[in-house]
Amino acid sequence: MTMQEENHNIENEEQEIDLLELASKIWDARKTIFKWGAIGAVVGLVIAFSIPKEYTTTIKLAPETGTDGKASGMSGLAAMAGISLGNASGADAVYPQLYPDVVASVPFAISLFDVPVVADDGEKNTTVRKFLEEDTSAPWWSAVMALPGKAIGGILSLFKDEEEEAAGDGVNPFRLTKDEQAIVEALNARIGADVDTKTSVITLSATMQDPVVSALLADTVALRLQEYVTEYRTEKARQDLAYAQKLNDEAKAEYYKVQKQLADYLDRNQGIVLKSGQTERDRLQNEVSLAFSLYNQTSTQLQAAKAKVQQTTPVYTVVQPATVPLLASKPSKMLILVGCVFLAVVAASAWVLFLKDFRLPKKEDNGVK
Repeated sequence: MTMQEENHNIENEEQEIDLLELASKIWDARKTIFKWGAIGAVVGLVIAFSIPKEYTTTIKLAPETGTDGKASGMSGLAAMAGISLGNASGADAVYPQLYPDVVASVPFAISLFDVPVVADDGEKNTTVRKFLEEDTSAPWWSAVMALPGKAIGGILSLFKDEEEEAAGDGVNPFRLTKDEQAIVEALNARIGADVDTKTSVITLSATMQDPVVSALLADTVALRLQEYVTEYRTEKARQDLAYAQKLNDEAKAEYYKVQKQLADYLDRNQGIVLKSGQTERDRLQNEVSLAFSLYNQTSTQLQAAKAKVQQTTPVYTVVQPATVPLLASKPSKMLILVGCVFLAVVAASAWVLFLKDFRLPKKEDNGVK
């Protein structure tokens, strides 16, 4: 046997001895570890039951896809590779991958402030903003930790001469107050959107401390998102429709005008066979024909513009509608309990193995008493 093999065996024996010694220490201090674990279990139960219940509602939408064969083929190949090309045609700048940014935007959150909601008990009608301000609770330690900040803010407010802001009819997205900014941040934390890059299925979620409010908010988020995308995608078509309607109205008015002029002329000049009269009659008839032709053309363009608006209006298929959740999504009491017990046991083991026998060196007495 070589020297290296002997050293390796000795190291293995020392390691086995060390592991046995550590296991022996833990076993001898098992009562202490069990006590720490019991304390961790109590702390975990206190934490778990102090966190308010949250309910999450999920909605899944499937938007329509393009019908262009080439673009659809390229998008399909990219989706198989886990890559999204967005809108291959480039006609739509708000493709599904941008929906999470739309939902997280300040204007979108502000649009949800005044959404009416009803609590689970059916007795209180309120809005999303009031529910977050008045009916949403926090763990008791949040209030304790916020006390110093509130005390400092109260003291500082005594030395400030701030003018009270007049309450307006709406919210100014350009300049939010502190309370409005807090509500926007709370909504952004409670609503979310996720897009599957392969199937383009949009998953919308809303988490609130009331199951019915959660379902109502999720349904409203889905509707507002569809309205936003529909308004964006049909904006150009609606502008074209308004312009076509204006041209059609003007052509119609002009046609009726020259038609009345021709009728009045014929009523005033019945039986006249003068060449000048016939020339005037022919001129008016030609103007009527031209006006009718223009009116007919603008009517055709108007119908085409209406069809374009309908064609560009996106259609969403609701794969999973909003339903009132029966079980709370969080907190996970069992996970919190197991986590606290695990941390307590680890801390107790570390204390027994490394810290219990550790002593600071005492200062030597140099004869000075």
